[in-house]
Amino acid sequence: MALIEIGRVCIKKSGRDAGDKAVLTKVFDKNFVEVMTHSRPKPRKINVKHLEFLNEKVDVKNTGELNSVLEISEKRVPEAAKKK
Repeated sequence: MALIEIGRVCIKKSGRDAGDKAVLTKVFDKNFVEVMTHSRPKPRKINVKHLEFLNEKVDVKNTGELNSVLEISEKRVPEAAKKK
């Protein structure tokens, strides 16, 4: 599926951070991916059934672009996400 790719912006449909924008940071297989959201910027492994994909893509290595999409400050982005 072409929608499942690193940098794809999506909306979480379920869970504690439902309704938040998320960015795919890693793809494990066709069912599971790792995402960062506004409320929990630490990357989390989730099922793709819990995501609604948007027609927007960002560069995950560009922290400025990532921060603007997720609407978070520089201080909240974990070091592990900055190095990817």
